[in-house]
Formats: sequence, C-alpha cells, structure tokens
Amino acid sequence: MNLFLKFKETVSSVLPIMAIVLVLSLTIAPLGSSTILAFIVGGILVIAGLTIFLLGVDIGILPIGERSGAALTAKKNLPLLLCVSFVIGVMVTIAEPDVQVLVGQIKGVNPAVNKWVLVFMIAAGVGLFVMLGLLRTVLSLKLRYILIVSYILVFVLAFLSPAEFQGVAFDSGGATTGPMTVPFIMALGVGVAAVRSKGKDSEKDSSDGDDSFGLTGIASIGPVAAVCLYGIILSHTASSSEITSENLDSTRIDSAATGLGVFIELIPEVIKEVVMALLPLVAMFIVFQIFLLKMPPVQVRKMFQGVAYSFVGLVIFLVGVNGGFMPAGQKLGEILGEFAATRGGIWIFLLTVVGLIFGAVVVCAEPAVWVLTEQVESVSGGTIKRKVMLAALSVGVALAIALSMLRVLYGFSLWYILLPGYAISLLLTAFCPPLFTGIAFDSGGVASGPMTSTFILSFTLGAAVAGGGDPVTDAFGVIALVAMTPLIAIQILGIVFKIKNRKNKESKQVLEEK
Repeated sequence: MNLFLKFKETVSSVLPIMAIVLVLSLTIAPLGSSTILAFIVGGILVIAGLTIFLLGVDIGILPIGERSGAALTAKKNLPLLLCVSFVIGVMVTIAEPDVQVLVGQIKGVNPAVNKWVLVFMIAAGVGLFVMLGLLRTVLSLKLRYILIVSYILVFVLAFLSPAEFQGVAFDSGGATTGPMTVPFIMALGVGVAAVRSKGKDSEKDSSDGDDSFGLTGIASIGPVAAVCLYGIILSHTASSSEITSENLDSTRIDSAATGLGVFIELIPEVIKEVVMALLPLVAMFIVFQIFLLKMPPVQVRKMFQGVAYSFVGLVIFLVGVNGGFMPAGQKLGEILGEFAATRGGIWIFLLTVVGLIFGAVVVCAEPAVWVLTEQVESVSGGTIKRKVMLAALSVGVALAIALSMLRVLYGFSLWYILLPGYAISLLLTAFCPPLFTGIAFDSGGVASGPMTSTFILSFTLGAAVAGGGDPVTDAFGVIALVAMTPLIAIQILGIVFKIKNRKNKESKQVLEEK
C-alpha cells in the first residue's frame, strides 16, 4: 500500500507535465519522434525512480533521522547537538536528488564550476544554517529577527558575487528543500522544540507556536550564501569561461542522434555519482548506530533496505531525467523561445501563457503542496480552506514562471523581482502570526520540487539560448522565484486568519456583555 501511495504521488506530479509537452509537440512546437520517444521513456523512468526513492526514504532513511533527532535532544548536550546537526545537514544535502540535478545543469552551462566543490559548498551552507536554526529554538530567539539578519547578509553577498552566480545561488536555496533533506531537518526541529517546551506553561507555548516551524526556512538560506561566497572566490582565483549557447549545446544530450541507447550509456556515470552521494550518508548512519542509536539488528537491516531502495530509485530517476526528460524540456524551450524572439507578437504571448500553465500545473501536482495546505487548514482550525491556499499558490507560482519567461526574452535583472519580493516577505513578518511565518518560510521550497528543478529549469534554459540571451544570468533564478511565492501567499493568509480570529473574539465579547 505504501508503494502504491508513493506511485500515486509521483504520477500526479509527472503526468501533467508530460501531457502538456505532448499536446504542445502535436500542435505549435513539434519536437520530433525521437525526442518524444526519449521523453516518454525518460518520464516513465522518472516516475519509477522517484517512487522507489521515496519508498526507501520512508522505510529506512526517515526513521534514522527521527531517531537521531530524539537521541541527540535526549542527551541535552548543546555542543554535541549543534555539531551533529551540521554533519546531518551536510550529508543529507549531498544525497538530495534536486541538488544533484541543479548542480549538473549549472556545470553544463558554466564549465568553470567544479561540480563536487559546489555540492559541498551548498551542503556546508545547509549544515551551518541548520545549526543556527536549532540554536534559535534552544535560545528562544524570534524567527523574524533571524530571517531579517540572515537575508541582509545573503543580499550583501549576492551583490558582491559575479552576476552568473546570483540566480544560481537563489535557485540552490529552493533545490535543497527536497524529499531527502526536509524530513531530517523537520525531525531535528520538532524534536528540539518538544524538549525545550517541556516545563513551559500552555499559554507561553501558544505564543511561541513558531518553535516547531522555521528550521527548514532558515536552512534554505545557507546554500544561497554559500554559492554567493563560492562565486566570489571563483571570480578571484580563475577566469570564468565565456557562457554561450555552444557551451549548453555541447553538454546537452541529443536524444535524436543517440536514440534510446543514451539511457544505457548514462548508467555507469550515474551509478558512480549516486554512490558518491549516498556513501557519506551510509557512513554517518553506521557511526550513529555504533555510538548513538544502538538499534537491534532487525531495524538495522530495515535501514539498509531503505538505503538500497533509495540508491536504485535515485539511479533510475537521474537516468530518466538526463536521458529524456530534461533534453525534451530544453528543446521545447528552444523552439518556443526562438519563435518568440524572431517573430514576436503572439509568440511572446504564447511563451508567457505556457509558462503560466506550467506554473499552475507544477504547484498543484506537487504532493508536498497538498501536505502543506492540509497542515495550514488544520492549524487555522478550518478558517483558511485548502482550496483558497491552493489557488493562492497556483497564481503565485504561475506568475513567477511567466515572469521568468519575460525575463528570458527581455533580459531584465532578477533583482527587479527578488528585491521587492523578499522585502514584502520580510515586512509581512511584522504583521503575520509567528506560526504562519514559520510555515511560510518552511514551505518556500515546497513548490520548487523535482519537476521545477528538472523540467522547468531546462525549459527556461532552452528559451534563454534560443532567445539570444545568457542562459546563466537570464534562466537561472526561476527556482528562486517559485520558492519565493509561498513566503508571501501563506503570510497573507496568516494575516487574514489573524483578522478573522480577532473579529470572532470581539463578537463573542459583545454577545457575552449583552
């Protein structure tokens, strides 16, 4: 049953994208039979791989994260908690499939980037900010102050970093909050908050309702700062290669030329990358088992069974993504982008509309979004309905991707959107209930799931190349815009909930006085 549920979740995420691509290919943007065949095979592999991977995370990897969080908090040793949480943040981020895909695409358009150095920089950023988030919980610091200070630091680093790393940096913040990273971080955050809340009275607890939320939001800031820092270092130590469409074309796999054999050719390299990604995580589990968890043999076998499922699933997923899914997305973007750049008029409108449709479909089909909306409906006592939440997120993400298409065509700066967007997000923290602020910043990466990191980014890269723009400065940033939307949408809904709650209390007081 668990396998069926995971399969259902994955199909609901992937099939809508596949259906839209097939319709576009049969109408305004013919991709060719070879590309479509590779895309369909790649989509099937993506569905199968994600299903097996998520099953492995559930049965073997997530329980280890929960047990580790509980064991660490039970020891009541703050230095140990912070150090181990840093290691956990680093290891799970290295194994995160969204990060692997994103870094591969960055390397594809910027040969100056060292893939594994960038992965470790992103992972270290997550680890450091997980430490900061747990320290905030232990010391009872206000979430909004941590967020404001952290984002000021991030924007300073972003302005100092080269232009080709700015969009990439903010994209990495959205890509890190994936199916591997979030469960570990949430387990640690909830565990520490539960331990700290013991001995506090219920009234105090209700005022500090944000303690169980916000850790994922803080953790997603770390990779942005780390990538900006990497860009600053790289700009002073080596001359960046010129980024052109030829660079992108040389790295893209041409499925029309190689046929379905490309999937077989990819397997050895993908296995090597997955082994390098998961090996540190397995080593961490072994160390935890010996010195911290000391689980019985039955649970240890279950843990390794989960890791084995995750390994197989991740290999299948990455083969499908690289062999058929991303190349088709890039080619579709190239066709529509070329038409929009050369013919203008209705084709610019069509490219923007396609972006709107992709945005609405991606966020509605993302299983994590459904979990989030259910959570908000529960927290608000049914005041904020799931349908309202879905509508708000759909509109926001659709507009984010449509703006990305216009940015590709007209080349305006990412800062024109990011600066006012984050300024509004941080300003809303002053008026929004702390609980909703924590949920909002936790959910920043929920909308930017595997489909955004794979297909949507490839589609945007293709449009940037065909439109004559710079794929690094014009295309990267689309994940960041998608991840920014929930920060505003959920906090606005939180303010609505606050106002309704206040009116209900006032009405009750009036009735009691009468």
